[in-house]
Amino acid sequence: MSQIEHIITGRKKDLGGFQVARVLPYAKRRRVGPFVFFDEMGPAVFAPGKGVDVRPHPHIGLSTVTYLFEGEMDHADTLGVQQTIYPGEVNLMTAGRGIAHSERTGAKARAAGHPLHGIQVWIALPREDEEIAPDFAHHKADELPEWDEGGARMRLILGTGYGRTSPVKVRGSMVYIHTEAPAGSAFELPAGHGELAAYVVSGRVETAGEPVSAGCMAVFAPGERAVIRAQEDSRIMVLGGADIGERHIDWNFVSSRKERIEQAKADWRASIAGGWDNTPFSMVVGEDEYIPLPGDPDPGQG
Repeated sequence: MSQIEHIITGRKKDLGGFQVARVLPYAKRRRVGPFVFFDEMGPAVFAPGKGVDVRPHPHIGLSTVTYLFEGEMDHADTLGVQQTIYPGEVNLMTAGRGIAHSERTGAKARAAGHPLHGIQVWIALPREDEEIAPDFAHHKADELPEWDEGGARMRLILGTGYGRTSPVKVRGSMVYIHTEAPAGSAFELPAGHGELAAYVVSGRVETAGEPVSAGCMAVFAPGERAVIRAQEDSRIMVLGGADIGERHIDWNFVSSRKERIEQAKADWRASIAGGWDNTPFSMVVGEDEYIPLPGDPDPGQG
């Protein structure tokens, strides 16, 4: 039996000068541990005056984690948080029972032109935490544990791995690591996690006798601790954790219950119709635009 269950190639979509590769969810593999969504953003270089403009939109039942290799991005949400994220830092937004946020290029970066490259993941909350109050946390790069493992440089973004623990507070068991692996380096996957995957951002690796190229994710059989060998200088994201059980995903909503997602849809529509005044969702601080539910009328803002 192979140590590898799947090798998933990211499905690329051009958003107008900005490419996103969707890796999870995948038809044959909906999640890895609590990770139910994995997008690589870029790499892209925006000309002066251009940038990212993701209008306010809602989430429930998950935490979003944004992690950049290059560039910067501004986050704003209905808690009143306004935070710029830079490379190596962690933006963790916990939606719980409901939050809305926007993601945009800041004025200074937009005026100058800038690169952007990073990963955004969604982590499903444990069932008992799906309806907790929304929250936001930001951690600087120098707060995260860094060390060498098998000749590779590792930074622990979330959870536990190799006897270390990230200071970022998460709910549930998981691991999420940024690895810079020079050609010839080799490291074993971390112990203590039921489901694990490795995504090759750049370079090329070999694991369990299989080559894995840039833009591909190797998903390992439960309990396997395969060795990852860098065939050339490579950037790798290691992720996983305990199987969190079935989750339903519809647009930006994640829940263990389909009826809860239908309620979230109704709440977003009611908030739009009610002008954000004493409605289930409020408007993001400093914003006056929004993204409607797929198929609903779009005011053409943004």
